[in-house]
Order: sequence, then structure tokens, then C-alpha cells
Amino acid sequence: QVQFVESGGGLVQPGGSLRLSCAASRSIFSIYVMGWWRQAPGKQREWVAGINYGGNTNYADSVKGRFTISRDNAKNTVILEMNNLKPGDTAVYYCNTDSTATLWGKGTLVTVSS
Repeated sequence: QVQFVESGGGLVQPGGSLRLSCAASRSIFSIYVMGWWRQAPGKQREWVAGINYGGNTNYADSVKGRFTISRDNAKNTVILEMNNLKPGDTAVYYCNTDSTATLWGKGTLVTVSS
């Protein structure tokens, strides 16, 4: 089963940017869809963005126009570029293949605060 390691989180002021990276333990070449999820304190995990093998992307309404997901199959990585960050984006961010996956990484914490 493929495992993921997320990185790139940190503390940023409102309006700032961060670039999250997700490294897979094996090739993601054959994985049709990859996505990012997030879980804010006291809330359930929610889907943020997804990208299929062909590069087609989808985003949650709350991040549309601010976040960009991309994938590099050769490097087995998935990237989430986050711009114009808001306090409501504060959460632990995870990448995976789908929401029903049983194995999740530790995630990377994003804190948006002044």
C-alpha cells in the first residue's frame, strides 16, 4: 500500500502563501486520482483539491481561485500551492488517493494567523 509524507506547512500571515509537497513511497504513475484533504481543530477531515492522471483538477469552493494542485509522476510527488491564505485555512493537510483510504500520513500543519 502506498504511503505518503506531507511537508511544507508552517505559520503564515493572512494573505500569505505556502507550498505543500506530498511524497509517495512508490510510483504514482498508475494512480488515477490524487488529492489533498485537511482537518481543522475540532472538525472532520474535508476534501480540498484533486487531480487526475490527465492533469484535470477540481477544487472545493472554499479554495477555488486560491489553491493550485499539481502532480509530477516522474518524481512521485503531488504539490499544493496555496495563495491568499485565510485564517479559515488553518488545518493539518494530508494527501491521499481517496477519502476512504485506510492509511494516512501524519500530515503537515498550516497555521494562518497574524
